[in-house]
Amino acid sequence: MIQRGNRYFVVDLAHCEIMDSTFMGTLAGIALRLREVGSGKLSVIEPNARNMQLLQNLGLDHLFSFELPEGVISLPYGPSAGAIVASKADPIPQSEQQKTIIDAHEALIAASPANEEKFKDVLELLKQESSSESRDS
Repeated sequence: MIQRGNRYFVVDLAHCEIMDSTFMGTLAGIALRLREVGSGKLSVIEPNARNMQLLQNLGLDHLFSFELPEGVISLPYGPSAGAIVASKADPIPQSEQQKTIIDAHEALIAASPANEEKFKDVLELLKQESSSESRDS
């Protein structure tokens, strides 16, 4: 979507109880890519307290703007008018899913160097699995 010129994204976490590292890394990757192209914004709306804590613990909270529900630690946010809201997507082939997971974890490390220690073993395992599956195909 970024390659097609879209620059404003909204991720609604109102019904998301908890996020995994792949999802958070994907969000980080989008935000970092928007920085690379020099414009745009990723807004995260309605994260619960646990999801907000996860984003803050990984040092990702500086990458997004936030619209928080009552009772969740407040951070600055901006308007999301004209944003694209993503919903269901077409099924993704297994090889592309693996690449996305690897890219997501690399984005977590790029977003905050402190995350390298947390995810280096996971990333190494993912790369080994991907390499092994490529050879088996």
